[in-house]
Amino acid sequence: MSNTLFKGTAILTLGLFLSKILGVIYVIPFYAMVGEKNIGLYQYAYIPYNLMLAVAISGAPLAFSKYVSKYNSLGDYETGRRLLKSGLLAMIVTGFVSFLFLYFFADVLANITIRDDDKNHSVEDVASVIRWVSFALIVVPFMSLLRGFFQGYSFMMPTALSQLIEQIVRILFLLVGAYLVINVFDGTTKDAVEVAVLSAFVGALGGLVVLFYYWRKKKPEYNLLLEGSTTSHNVKLSDMYKEILVYAVPVVFLGVANPLFQFVDMLTFNRAMSGSVNAADSGDYLAMLNFQSHKLVMIPVMLATGFSMALIPLVTKYFTLKEHSQLSQTLDKTFQVLYFLTLPAVVGMTVLASELYHLFYEQSAIGSDILAHYLPVAILFSLFPVTAAILQGINQQKWIILNLLIGLLIKLALNIPLIALWETNGAIAATIIGYSVAIFMNIAVLVVTQDYRSKLLVRRITLITAMNVVMWIVAAITRLIVIKVMPAESKFDAIFIILIVGAIGGLVYGALALRLGIAQKLFGERLTKYTKKFGF
Repeated sequence: MSNTLFKGTAILTLGLFLSKILGVIYVIPFYAMVGEKNIGLYQYAYIPYNLMLAVAISGAPLAFSKYVSKYNSLGDYETGRRLLKSGLLAMIVTGFVSFLFLYFFADVLANITIRDDDKNHSVEDVASVIRWVSFALIVVPFMSLLRGFFQGYSFMMPTALSQLIEQIVRILFLLVGAYLVINVFDGTTKDAVEVAVLSAFVGALGGLVVLFYYWRKKKPEYNLLLEGSTTSHNVKLSDMYKEILVYAVPVVFLGVANPLFQFVDMLTFNRAMSGSVNAADSGDYLAMLNFQSHKLVMIPVMLATGFSMALIPLVTKYFTLKEHSQLSQTLDKTFQVLYFLTLPAVVGMTVLASELYHLFYEQSAIGSDILAHYLPVAILFSLFPVTAAILQGINQQKWIILNLLIGLLIKLALNIPLIALWETNGAIAATIIGYSVAIFMNIAVLVVTQDYRSKLLVRRITLITAMNVVMWIVAAITRLIVIKVMPAESKFDAIFIILIVGAIGGLVYGALALRLGIAQKLFGERLTKYTKKFGF
């Protein structure tokens, strides 16, 4: 892998990581301002928004960057610029249509989501926040295409920085706006939530400013390249879009996977809970699952996926060159790194679920249980996009769509009966089964088409699992001892327990990984050079 690819991957991963971390941290003050009842109203807006956004833009940046890069490498800079002009217009139209759809169908979605006798929110409350968040769809698709254009020139900084600034502006507007509504203008917490969801639109404007700055800065350079084009393929716009769609559609399905599973919960959960003794609290339970817990569950996902996805371009290379042994080694390493990074984060967070929920939200036995039961799904959330990306690398994109649809249909079929049986655990179980089937089918395609089998991978996964069992025992005992000395009565106590238990668990896991040599095998000679100094 070239230094350019490493650098680009590092920049994008860092930008995404910082953006996601901010997207978790802001929940602490926001939750304190609006409370548990109204945080559910906030997630009612964001689930359909994320779904529409994924449909509108998921494939655009990657597909566009691939197309621009392809013709740039042939010395044809004119084709990419023609596509930019046409594509920006297309994204404006796509964004506006998505906005209109979400805005005018807000009442329909709200009626499906909320029961008429819901004690916390009315249908109009839910419809209102969906309308407010829909404005962001006007800007974001346009912005995504500009990001793809820069990526086509292997210039990743605009994407990373615009994502970060977009998140910072969004969070500042959200927190300041909510505070002013409640404490200065004497508004209700529901009014504050409406202002908060509008922050998606304001944040997108902030990201767009960054992209325009880089466009003005780089335009003279790109114009020189355009003037120096050695060839022009005179590709018809219709042919351009056909080629882009072939690549973009599987990426769109990757982007909508998680929002679709959440959307199924949003549409079915409250009604499936109608016969439960906890029916009156179904809205709160759904918020605990799909917002509070989901925010924390995604932390181990972003810890692992960035590292693993850096290996994916090699899959395409080795598949194209028919270097099957190198391909198998790359797949081995991808799955090992993913499991090595994700599992200890999941185990550690599960042990500390009560303290994490207390720190970010409030003390809640129900919330902590939901988080602890939901956290293992992070492994599946990490594994599905990686297996799907590998299928793209070996030119088996059609299976991504089919496998995801089968998994989603299983989730849809099982959700209502399992929720009626086990409440939030039923929704989690349906997600686990749906994702597991989709991942199993992805891997089955890999096995059948590439004859991929690995005894080494089975041995390594067994070893990593055993290391995590040891870490879990140590972390659980440490937590019990610390709680005996200092019960978690405040958020400060929760932080202290998290730091102590996390540090000891991390040291145990790290020491085992180094002593057994698996860390050196996975992360290479550079790590070995440093570990030798400490006797590992």
